[in-house]
Amino acid sequence: MRSVVRFRSFERDSDLRRMQRAANVDDLRLIARRRLPRGVFDYIDGAAEDEITMDRNQADYRSWEFAPAVLRDVGRIDTSAELLGKPLPFPLVLAPTGFTRIVEPPGELSVARAAARRGIPYALSTLGTRSIEEVAEAGAGGRNWFQVYVWKDRGMVRNMIERAAAAGYEALCITVDLAVPGRRERDVRNGMTLPPKLGLDMLIEGMLKPSWTWRFITADPITFANVVGLHEQDGSSAVELASLVNDQFDPSLSWSDIEWFRSLWDGPIIIKGIQSVADARRAVEHGVEAIAVSNHGGRQLEGAPTPIGLIEPIAQEVGGSVEIICDGGIRRGSDILKALALGARAVMAGRAYLYGLGAGGEKGVDWVLDFLDEGMRRTMALAGVRSLAEVNRQLVRRRR
Repeated sequence: MRSVVRFRSFERDSDLRRMQRAANVDDLRLIARRRLPRGVFDYIDGAAEDEITMDRNQADYRSWEFAPAVLRDVGRIDTSAELLGKPLPFPLVLAPTGFTRIVEPPGELSVARAAARRGIPYALSTLGTRSIEEVAEAGAGGRNWFQVYVWKDRGMVRNMIERAAAAGYEALCITVDLAVPGRRERDVRNGMTLPPKLGLDMLIEGMLKPSWTWRFITADPITFANVVGLHEQDGSSAVELASLVNDQFDPSLSWSDIEWFRSLWDGPIIIKGIQSVADARRAVEHGVEAIAVSNHGGRQLEGAPTPIGLIEPIAQEVGGSVEIICDGGIRRGSDILKALALGARAVMAGRAYLYGLGAGGEKGVDWVLDFLDEGMRRTMALAGVRSLAEVNRQLVRRRR
């Protein structure tokens, strides 16, 4: 038996042991679903209305196939790139996600540490549950971006931008596709609120997910960390803060507001939420350094175009004038390569690392980054591509 069978050594780390069963990001999603209360999982997994746009974000990558070259000596693969004038070992940005601590108590700190270890940017959300300063400390030495929503109270926005600058954040990422919140019907059915309220259904879910419940009740209270400090003087509760934030989204946001941001921020500006060639052209006219082609993960406008479907026409129109980031639907390294071949400089991923965080905490985020990196390297080798300098439109073709 010893000559033909080897017994796998026992993994002592419970997080790593749990993830041994995962072969891909979808497997991590299933593990996270088993570990998290239904309302929490649906909050990170769900999208707007019938969720068709979210499904298409991922499915539309399958409409593209590779045109591989063989006998290319792919013994050495180079995934290095450049983004916003700085070297990037791997063309990935970790997208901003709100209220991350409902998945795992360290929340954004775990994500920032994982990103810093890989030398890739992480965008902290305005609605983050760890503060600008906490994330800067956790991700020290990394490339931290600050994602900002345009609120009616511009004093609050100015305060956060000034704090991000003081904490050494590299870039400002302005999200422009949330004039009003989308209707996320899983949250409606679950009665999911931010912060979560403990009702009978939540108590039952808590008993079914004791590990998550214990971490939740023994951790510090969850709140909007970048907002709460601005309202401590009036004694606002977490629930009041949530109502405040929902009321703050400004439907009057327009292109003229970009100049106001430029007056406050000396570094690069990315506009996140571009969904048309015309708006990509307007972004160039307003002098931003990069755009993120994004429909908010399908969580806002149901029926919006998919990012991967827009990359090529936008790149043809403005690709030489602005850096393009493809945000949405990334589940494999091959997805990243397809986006680059169509004209993106890099991609953003959000749900993928949240599944990792839910499945295995910070080690789960590391797992996702390793999986995407290794998958991209493997796809490049199989497609006969040795470096990103060799990636071009001829690498992919639309499947008939």
